[in-house]
Amino acid sequence: MYMEYSTVAKLHLSRIGIGCWAFGGGEYWGEQNQKDVDAVVRMAVERGVNVFDTARMYNDGASEISLGAALKGIRDGAFVISKVSPARAYRKTLKEECEISLRNLGTDHLDLYMMHWPINPLGIRHFTGDRRIVENPPAMEEAFGALMELKKEGKIRHIGVSNYGVRQLREAVAVCPEIEVNEMPYNIISRAIEAEIIPYCADQKMAIISSMTLQQGVLAGIYQSAGDVPPHQAHSRHFAQERGKGTSRHNEEGAEEEVFKTVALLRELSKDLGVSVAQLSVAWVLANPRISSALIGSRNGAELEDNIRATELKLGTDALDRINRVSQAVLDKLGNNPDYYENSKESRIY
Repeated sequence: MYMEYSTVAKLHLSRIGIGCWAFGGGEYWGEQNQKDVDAVVRMAVERGVNVFDTARMYNDGASEISLGAALKGIRDGAFVISKVSPARAYRKTLKEECEISLRNLGTDHLDLYMMHWPINPLGIRHFTGDRRIVENPPAMEEAFGALMELKKEGKIRHIGVSNYGVRQLREAVAVCPEIEVNEMPYNIISRAIEAEIIPYCADQKMAIISSMTLQQGVLAGIYQSAGDVPPHQAHSRHFAQERGKGTSRHNEEGAEEEVFKTVALLRELSKDLGVSVAQLSVAWVLANPRISSALIGSRNGAELEDNIRATELKLGTDALDRINRVSQAVLDKLGNNPDYYENSKESRIY
């Protein structure tokens, strides 16, 4: 078994990466054993996985601390990504946030530092309740200027953004031509970026790192119906507003029937191919050559092994066509807006 890599600009990324949100444990994902984190990270590096994606907001810094502990002695084999909140993107606070991330991770540099969400009032409100920040957000020139300063200082090697639409990318690139990566949700039931964002990034020679590869377990086949999904993980537009039980804010009807018809097809195909539903879902993402690296959460070695095996699965035209045809109904219902948590008419991404 060998790992495949993508090369875009000066980036050399393993086709799958480790999403580290659960590391350190927290309210959203529950407890996470550090010994399991250590084992997953070491095994990943040994198997050629070099992409590790975390953020300051993940478990209030505990994710960074956990990842840093696991990387002791093997840091050189890792491409470490972290992100800064748009609410902390003033020049002074952004540079302070970077220093905290570096300390948490126990490293002298970040391989890639991203603006976590676009700098706009709706996006900022998810990071702070401070009206002064919401009403007077950081200027884009100030924020990206600080990122370019950090790069010149050697604190970060590459600059990226996360959850940026085409208009926002154009505005950001005009200020900071050094942006090399856009991280976006992308999977079988979250295909919004196909219409405009993937073509734009390809034209700009900008790498796309995909998140939500398994849609928080839905595309791993662990749920039989929408009712089985925990409410705090059923708050995206894929689900009816009431399914989130107070955690949803999109006020839309969802696409539950279409989603679980797609999951049913994946179960059928996985049996035919002799693979897990998760492997099939990962292989579908990797079949898109525009995706440089697909992030997948791995809570233990067994999950990581399953995910790595997905890189060997090359789906044929028939399987891809069937998946695309059935999941098209989800795309038609949810549209080309990649913000899956806000109402489609009031998006943080544009």
